[in-house]
Amino acid sequence: MKIPRPPHNWSVSPREAIAIQKRLAASVRQAKPDKPLRLIAGVDAAFTADGKFCLAGVVLWDTVKGEVVERRTATRRLIFPYIPGLLTFREAPAILAALRKLHRTPDCLMCDGQGIAHPRKCGIATHIGIIVGLPTIGCAKSRLIGDYAMPALSRGSRSPVVFKDETIGMVLRTRDRVKPLFVSVGNEIDLNTAVKVTLDCGGGFRLPEPTRLADQLVGSEKRKRAERLGTAIPSSRRLLVD
Repeated sequence: MKIPRPPHNWSVSPREAIAIQKRLAASVRQAKPDKPLRLIAGVDAAFTADGKFCLAGVVLWDTVKGEVVERRTATRRLIFPYIPGLLTFREAPAILAALRKLHRTPDCLMCDGQGIAHPRKCGIATHIGIIVGLPTIGCAKSRLIGDYAMPALSRGSRSPVVFKDETIGMVLRTRDRVKPLFVSVGNEIDLNTAVKVTLDCGGGFRLPEPTRLADQLVGSEKRKRAERLGTAIPSSRRLLVD
């Protein structure tokens, strides 16, 4: 998969990173895609036990056949410190490297993290979506900002996430009587389509299949690396969804 060169460096100061997020947020495009979104690339990332590397995984999921098309991984040395709200600068280099290994171009990306439901409207789904230029969905396990009412307990129930009188995402129940997910626009997609794609990717679990399988993929890679090095795996993979 061909990916344009990022419009900035990843080795920047926190102040520069915030400025980059603000600049990129101004170019977000929210619109209904003009073609069906069949091939969904779920992306996820984890950190090695020594805190030196980021492991990224991408799983390309065919929503029509209900099967995996490709699985790719990549590892990159961490060059940015842990700062809430700026996790993209730790994870994106490895995620983009994994995406470049795909033989087929996805119709849409789905990230385990936020899109515009972010203090600067530039979570990881938005940031990567702008770089890659594809419809991108943020599908997070927890809220970062905004207020919402808890949706009904049945699958498909939803309620808007509102911040400063603006709807920035949707709380979506993806399975009966399980904790909802927080869906938001990354780029080149509208919220209704993002919700529909998330439900279309359901496999009977809380997480949609693309990101669930990507999570399993990076977890497996992390265990293999730990076994090779003889190091223990900490119980918590990520402290904050961004």
